[in-house]
Amino acid sequence: MERVNPKTPSHLENSFNAKIERHFTHTEPDVLAQFLLDKRNPGTRKAYEKDLNDFFRATTGHVATSDTVLEFLHLERSAAVGVVLNYKAKLFEKGLAESTVNRRLASIKTLCSMGRKLGICGFTLEDVKGERVQQYRDTSGISPEEYRKVLDICDRSLIYGIRDYALLKLLWDNALRRNEVSLLNYGDFEPRAKELTILGKGKGTQTEIIGLSTSTTNALLDWIEAYKHKKQKAPLFVALDFQHKGHRITGDGIYKMVRRYCKQAGITKRMSPHRVRHSSITAALDATDGNVRKVQKLSRHRQIDTLMIYDDNRAKDQVELSEMLSGLTD
Repeated sequence: MERVNPKTPSHLENSFNAKIERHFTHTEPDVLAQFLLDKRNPGTRKAYEKDLNDFFRATTGHVATSDTVLEFLHLERSAAVGVVLNYKAKLFEKGLAESTVNRRLASIKTLCSMGRKLGICGFTLEDVKGERVQQYRDTSGISPEEYRKVLDICDRSLIYGIRDYALLKLLWDNALRRNEVSLLNYGDFEPRAKELTILGKGKGTQTEIIGLSTSTTNALLDWIEAYKHKKQKAPLFVALDFQHKGHRITGDGIYKMVRRYCKQAGITKRMSPHRVRHSSITAALDATDGNVRKVQKLSRHRQIDTLMIYDDNRAKDQVELSEMLSGLTD
């Protein structure tokens, strides 16, 4: 048996004595790159990058870089707060809306949060307050009768009309957002169960299953039969024009489709897929006599307070009371 020399460190001892930097070297992190990579949605990432570029362009004269971000995050708290407050004042001088100002401030605050996580930033921006904004102030849309006129325009003897009818039905019956429709694949549709698997807003890669009405299920089946879908991962709704045929229909394409059909139906209100969603939610509240808990299953709003705004706008209690008060003095 080989003798062990007590003066010779064993392999285990060498492992314990090894510097951790051998595998985990510590370098100055690129906070900006890490911050953007942390946003899974490409659209969200692009929006944050745009807002940060505006901030650094206004304060340094250049777009955001790893060096300028580090320079900002290394400031003393009072200096950093002062810089951001001056930037906020400039935004209001430009006449930007409160919601836009709040969004840009939120981008800067989130960047600071990432800097603290990485041990670069030693301050917060809690003293920089956002502006109070009334969200969803206009939840008005169109009536079910008006939307029926939109659906009636679809010529279902043509493949275009079959696709458009199925898509427009889906927007109304399930109050879906346009990106939720755009991202659908053929394999997401389960006709026997009358279900659809969607990527909900703000859920990353997590999916959720929604139920479909019988008429929407049949409309989707007609579209699948007309287009001859085969691959499970292929987009459910595709463009049919010569230049983009077979490509996934985009959110912008859905927007233009809704605008075109509503205009042809004689609807003067400026319509969009999201306004169709507003219309569906309002119609559901009307049909359920304001049952916000039940309609929340349709709208999939996280906060019930958001639906309460829809319900308040639908009920028009303020107008009713104003008419009553007017009658007392007439």
